[in-house]
Amino acid sequence: MKLHVNLSPDWVLDAEMREYPPSQEVDVCVVGTGAAGGVIAQRLARYGFSVVALEAGDWADSEDDMVSDERGARRLYWMDLRVIGGSWPLELGENNSGQTVGGTTATYSAFCPRFHPSDFQVRTLDGVAADWPIRYEDLEPYYEQMEREYPVAGPAHFPWGKPHGYPYGPLEVSTHGHKLVEACLKLGIPVVVGGPVGINAGAFGKRPHCIFRGQCHLGCKVGAKHSTLVSHIPNAITHGAEVRTRCMAFEVPVNEGSLATGVRYYRSDHDGAYREEFQRARLVIVAGYAVETPRLLLNSTSSRFPQGLANSSGLVGKFLMTQASHIAIGRYSEMIRQYKGPPAQVDSEEFYETDPSRGFARGFCIQTVAPLPISMAKMLAEARGLYGMELRRAMADYNHYACFGILGELLPDERNYVALAQEKDRFGIPVAYVHYNLFENDKRLIEYALGKVIELHHAVGAEDIIVIDDSAHLIGTCRMGFTPQDSVVDQWCRSWDVPNLFIPDGSCLPTQGAANPALTISAIAARTADYIRKAANGREL
Repeated sequence: MKLHVNLSPDWVLDAEMREYPPSQEVDVCVVGTGAAGGVIAQRLARYGFSVVALEAGDWADSEDDMVSDERGARRLYWMDLRVIGGSWPLELGENNSGQTVGGTTATYSAFCPRFHPSDFQVRTLDGVAADWPIRYEDLEPYYEQMEREYPVAGPAHFPWGKPHGYPYGPLEVSTHGHKLVEACLKLGIPVVVGGPVGINAGAFGKRPHCIFRGQCHLGCKVGAKHSTLVSHIPNAITHGAEVRTRCMAFEVPVNEGSLATGVRYYRSDHDGAYREEFQRARLVIVAGYAVETPRLLLNSTSSRFPQGLANSSGLVGKFLMTQASHIAIGRYSEMIRQYKGPPAQVDSEEFYETDPSRGFARGFCIQTVAPLPISMAKMLAEARGLYGMELRRAMADYNHYACFGILGELLPDERNYVALAQEKDRFGIPVAYVHYNLFENDKRLIEYALGKVIELHHAVGAEDIIVIDDSAHLIGTCRMGFTPQDSVVDQWCRSWDVPNLFIPDGSCLPTQGAANPALTISAIAARTADYIRKAANGREL
């Protein structure tokens, strides 16, 4: 199959992609092509495994799909039906998931900090949540690999967590970023500028530098922003992997020995017609993120696993986590033009760690965010009840707004979960029911963090401040742990129940941290790939 995808005038994926007949057993079938799936498919293809990666979405062409139009970009998001509930129902769809080659990385802001060493020992250090079965040092070399491969631009010295520097220089900072820097300096809050972001400050290979278009959430038209579509999938194809699009996985069947035999999926054509296929594989990797991964496992029932695949612990779908990403919007007399440049430009992790004097466990980051006009209009309508001409008048001030956001760690709780709903999608597959609540520690953290960003706006003369309740990033639901009773997978993301099933995506994280999770997810996937290679060489697989 000859594949041609425009990513920019200077960067084109134009390759002969190998095609495996579904009836042919391959070494590895990967479900998902995002931060985990794209990386592990590339790694295993390079290591000599035959790899087929299934993607529910399609290839995205920068000329047709990555457009400066919020409504036009919706095809890149996972907009299929999901049912939400709980005391704090989560906004899904464009807020938290992608449906295209590259997954959510195609439309994320590309803010790429590392987790802190404390994130891996939250139970030990703070008496809440859970410890990871690995430590920061286990992921550190993979953080370094991903920072070179995305690549990540940032300051030469990043002072929080384990201090480190970034391999590529920081981005320039716009007026929006400078406003947050000014506020932090006035209040004596340490801050870094220009990253860490997976966005090229200069040319990187055939990918050009950032042009400050400010449309990162709509897909990067020039390929400067990282996504696995431009960073890892082309290399996977070069090494013989097949990326099979418009393939909706619905079951991972097992044999009598409790081994996965491949993946059943519906394959659609461009007219919407579809047929059922079965890709046979010796190893199955599920990387559909924190909602679609448990949905697939819970739908994969059998006499051996009547409650869902790999679910002897009863924890598949449990401990769903998001992060508090509330926004304080400040209106200023001068022009800010927050759309100029990437949304994420400036960061402070000064409040990341637990401080008992604040009255809650764990912490939060402060970052620039930059909603585009439709998103901003929705925020103003919901926060102020504006409609019609009142909303139009408020939006006339769009260029005067600056948004400071928090990214707060919300603790894992079994009462937050993904289950199956009664409703079904167009294929007849039960859709996900996503249930989320805020608990007391979460509420105290949010109240304190919002007070801090409001204080920052006041420090630099905001004339009006509007607070928006929001969430971002989804993890958990197939947590890694120490035993088959306390988790779904082990430290290598290998299922306790199904030895040839691996789940190295965001669903395996035991805690959320107050850092954007994409880099950590990719680092975990790269570590899992190395384990698979060594285990295969040692004939343990």
